[in-house]
Amino acid sequence: MSTIHILGIAGTFMGGVAALAREKGHTVRGSDQAIYPPMSTQLERLGIALDPGYRADSVAPDCDEVVIGNALSRGNPAVEAVLDAGQRYISGAQWLSEQVLPGRDTLAVAGTHGKTTTTTILTWLLHSAGREPGFLIGGVAEDFGVSARIGSGREFVVEADEYDTAFFDKRSKFVHYRPLVAILNNLEYDHADIFPDVAAIQRQFHHLIRTVPARGRLIVNGEDAYLAEVLAMGCWTPVERFGFDPALEWHAELVEADGSVFVVHHRGARVGEVRWSLLGRHNVLNGLAALAAAHAVGVELATVMPALAAFRSVKRRLEVIGQARDVTVYDDFAHHPTAIRTTLEGLRARVGEARIVVAMEPRSNSMRLGAHAQALAPSLDGADAVVFLHRPELAWDAAGVIAAVRGDAYAVPDTDALLARLDAIAMPGDHVVFMSNGGFDGAPRRFLAQLQPS
Repeated sequence: MSTIHILGIAGTFMGGVAALAREKGHTVRGSDQAIYPPMSTQLERLGIALDPGYRADSVAPDCDEVVIGNALSRGNPAVEAVLDAGQRYISGAQWLSEQVLPGRDTLAVAGTHGKTTTTTILTWLLHSAGREPGFLIGGVAEDFGVSARIGSGREFVVEADEYDTAFFDKRSKFVHYRPLVAILNNLEYDHADIFPDVAAIQRQFHHLIRTVPARGRLIVNGEDAYLAEVLAMGCWTPVERFGFDPALEWHAELVEADGSVFVVHHRGARVGEVRWSLLGRHNVLNGLAALAAAHAVGVELATVMPALAAFRSVKRRLEVIGQARDVTVYDDFAHHPTAIRTTLEGLRARVGEARIVVAMEPRSNSMRLGAHAQALAPSLDGADAVVFLHRPELAWDAAGVIAAVRGDAYAVPDTDALLARLDAIAMPGDHVVFMSNGGFDGAPRRFLAQLQPS
């Protein structure tokens, strides 16, 4: 087997590629400049050597192949050294498509929101059906303990990201996967650093649709206008739509307002009831899409729906990391206004009148560029208090956002100040939610430790 060096190895996708390469017997090494849990923990558990930072000597001369993540660009010292040395390099998405997906039935989960959760639900359903699926999830699945596995079954489930592939391949990653079944969960404007408008994202989604065969299936959110426009560009695959509208092929009927219990209907017929620990209407849609995709590959839903009661989702998706002084602390990945709003709505439906305090790091490229600034304050209406980590390098002025927040709002310059502010405002019975798509300097667990008696 060969030696592979992965540049950007601690990213959620590239960390999964590393796990798959290790499982295939390759010697795997990697470099990254932002190494934090849960991916760092997974890589260490797999025995993969991690090299912090990017240097001209990061990649050994005898390395057989370099897999380069999309966070790296020209000018990066490690990238420049690989190019100058004439070493073989490839993107993570292409490596997956060449080394893992051939001969498999690929089920791809695309959408602006809910990809990771839906991918994990679908994998759990196939696992519960005895299919032994392979998978690559953009996070560490609690029920599997890893973000990726080869699997011995025919199906391979992949989180299909619309973000670009690499500095040398500006297509969306998902065009490499050529799925048999594709879930299109939703479509909104995001990734302001690479897409000028929604139409540019729609074109990429249509590229994905072009790759799904006529014998396959498209599982599409039937209540999303932007996805309807994508389908109108041309479609050659049977489509099944899902949502809350009874007119759709798949529809969900809420039994509990918080989304913890719902009934599934297919073409007007009752399929069964789901009872699970997930919250929110958005997760009901995620579950409905996953059930429809599992049905598309022949899974008998009545046999697997009860397994959702034991489903534990993904780390950092409204993950309860602990409780102290009667304060419950959550770690959450939400970073787009829609995801923030729906996450808080689900939590509000569960906790009732209890106070919700949000600690937010506006870290994504779109957030830092200010693309979501106007929508951010309304998305936080479900919170009673918000503390923003407004780092000096943040490009937009937070004052306008803070003024528009419904509850109390504060901006602090660093993590220490954020923890101090939370300590001052947190009260018994509060639910404190940390929201960031990065490491947040370990703030959630630092705050939990801060609450513990000394």
